[in-house]
Parts: sequence; structure tokens; C-alpha cells
Amino acid sequence: MEGFLAYPLKWIPYVAITLVFAFTLHEFAHAYVAYKFGDETAKKQGRLTLNPMQHLDPFGTILILIAGFGWARPVPVNRYFFKKPRLAGILVSAAGPLSNLLLACVGFIVGYGLSRMGFNITGNFNDFLNIFIQLNIVLFIFNLLPLPPLDGYRIIEDLAPNDVRAKMTQYEQYGVLVFLILVLIPPLNAMTIQPLFGVVIPWVSSVLSNFFYGVFF
Repeated sequence: MEGFLAYPLKWIPYVAITLVFAFTLHEFAHAYVAYKFGDETAKKQGRLTLNPMQHLDPFGTILILIAGFGWARPVPVNRYFFKKPRLAGILVSAAGPLSNLLLACVGFIVGYGLSRMGFNITGNFNDFLNIFIQLNIVLFIFNLLPLPPLDGYRIIEDLAPNDVRAKMTQYEQYGVLVFLILVLIPPLNAMTIQPLFGVVIPWVSSVLSNFFYGVFF
């Protein structure tokens, strides 16, 4: 069974705990920023909450255990209620990935902060912190990919001129299909998303680690 998982079996509880925090805050961030810009759609559907049960997607959660990345239930957003649709759309889309980056930073702060106070961070807690940090960085990068239905695509969509945006909307369904193929078919995944992650994720992790190490030591 362990051969089908992206993580060792002993780490699955740490991954599960991390996902509860990561997915919940990610979707709450979308809902909160949308609400602040005048869209109450998510609030009316019970998504303006930190209750994980309102945000977790079964398939997206299982996929992250198998493939190493996944997603939660998308928060409904109605651009009609935004006074500045493009600006609001960009900020709403960016809020989710940035929340995962924030959680990764919290992980570094806890780890280096405890070390600075003289605590020896080893064993299970060290494993949990590493997973918490790395998985949130994965979600931060993954959700910024410019493929529908990810947040990165929505940001590009709001930045694009109206005529380009119309064409993007027209072909969006095919983009979703391309996204699913790249994610679910191992040979294609190994040639596209995984190499990207193999470069970007270690780089982001190194930058954050060096920054917070400099802050605490």
C-alpha cells in the first residue's frame, strides 16, 4: 500500500494534519477577501469559516496523499458584486496561495524560534515541521500554475485585456482537461510538473530558510 503513496506511511498523520490547516486557511482566505470586496456569495454558502469540513474536497485530499499535491473545494466567487472586478479578482485569487506561504513561514518561525530558545527539535516534531513547511510551499507553488482551474490562471485572466480574456474563457474547458492530464498521467507529470517542482520548491524553501535563520541567529 505504501508504494502508492507520495509519503511514507508513518508520515500520513502529519500530512493529514497539515492539509486540514493548509486547505482550510487557503479557502477561508479566498472567501474573506471576496467578502471584504463586497461579494457575500461564499458567506451565504457557509464558506466564510475556519471549519475544515466546509472546505475539504475528498478527491483533492486523496490525490495529495498519492501524487503529492491536490486541492480543496473551490470557494464560489461572484465578480458582479466587486466594485473593482479586476483588482478584487486578482487579490481574491492570490489570497489562497499566499495563505499557504504564510503557513510555511509560521513553520519556519516555530522551528527556528524554538531552537533559538534552546529546544532541541528532533524526532516526530521535526518530521511534522518539515512536512508542514514543504507541503504548504508545494500548495503555494502548485496553485500559482497558470492552468485552469488554479489560482494562477485566474490571476492571469484578470490581468489580460478583455479580448484575450474572452478567448481564455472560451477555451477554459480544454485547459482544465490539459491540467487533469498533466496531473493524473504519470509520464506527463514526470516530464512537466515534477521537474518544475524539483527546482522551484527547493529554491523557495531555501530562500525562506535562510531568511528566518538570519532573523533568529
